[in-house]
Amino acid sequence: MSTTSLSPGSLVELRDAVRDTPGPVVATGAGTAADWGGAVAADATAVSVAGLSGVIAHNPGDMTVSVGAGTPLSDLQATLAESGQRVAFDAARVRRGATVGGLFATADAGPLALGFGSLRDLVIGVTVVLADGTVARSGGHVIKNVAGYDLAKLLHGAYGTFGIVAEVVLRLHPVSAATRTVALPVADLAALPAAGRAVTDTPVEAGALEVVDGRLLALLEGTEAGVDGRATRLVELLGGAAEVLSPADADAAWDAHRATVDRRPDDAAVLRVGVAPTRLGDLLTGLVDLGGSHVTAAPATGVATLSVPADPGVVETVHARVAALGGTSTLRAHPAGADVPAWGPTPTSAVVLRSVAAAFDPDQRLGRGRLAPWLPVPTGASA
Repeated sequence: MSTTSLSPGSLVELRDAVRDTPGPVVATGAGTAADWGGAVAADATAVSVAGLSGVIAHNPGDMTVSVGAGTPLSDLQATLAESGQRVAFDAARVRRGATVGGLFATADAGPLALGFGSLRDLVIGVTVVLADGTVARSGGHVIKNVAGYDLAKLLHGAYGTFGIVAEVVLRLHPVSAATRTVALPVADLAALPAAGRAVTDTPVEAGALEVVDGRLLALLEGTEAGVDGRATRLVELLGGAAEVLSPADADAAWDAHRATVDRRPDDAAVLRVGVAPTRLGDLLTGLVDLGGSHVTAAPATGVATLSVPADPGVVETVHARVAALGGTSTLRAHPAGADVPAWGPTPTSAVVLRSVAAAFDPDQRLGRGRLAPWLPVPTGASA
């Protein structure tokens, strides 16, 4: 990436920075996912959205908030907590200062996605600067509408290649009065689907369900009396070695989960994979045979993270195995200088991806290289 960087402090300044800067441009924020995906063009100008930070409008009655894309989610959560509200979203890197815009652009998510969905489900409006400097909005007051497109869904997980998100409108939920965590030992990775069903088949609804360090963690949210009763009932239904963790042990267990998901080792690559839940156990068992370790998994959603040797052949094999099961895989971390593939085999849906990119950014100025080779640089693209 070029050493040139710009730090606009407003939507107008961001628009001008994109419009007036020649060549490729890459949006930056807190830098918590700077090396995710493919490497951006070496001559790309970095345009930081960190200056577009803070609450723009909070409507507690409607349970919505609009914020600058450069707002650290942890800061936003602290502000919303004063009104007893939250963004029901808990990706691991939030603790490292990840911004709302960055979390949205990378389609990151955490355990609460089981009960509340990802930011794709929580974002109800966006303001974005397109490659030609056009400011477009969807949801709320319209400056310019992009007819035929749902901007929020297009931008979610696009890694900044269709536009640079400037502002986000989010749906909120109440802060839970109390939580309990029920833990159940899991014999091995092959048993993941059965362990997940053991919880989801009960009438006790879990807000999150994750496996880490050989235990299945079921998070229950609600009132103090309600979660106590539900936790007791879930332990009775699961039987065996199921137990309700003490608050301190529960906090430690979820901290361990976040630390494992957010690993950034110097000697390994970290991948996020997603397949149909019924296939997750067998997939992960096979990947452990390839040297996979530090596994976390969500048996009800089919999403997992794991570390593998930072060898191009091993990482490519992981991508291929996931793709063969109809899943997706993304490189999340790798040692500096390691040349490992960020994405798996190009899916047939890449045709749609390229068509949308051609409509929004024909020269692929924004985030050039981030989705390569799925989104190759167009022939003859201007510098």
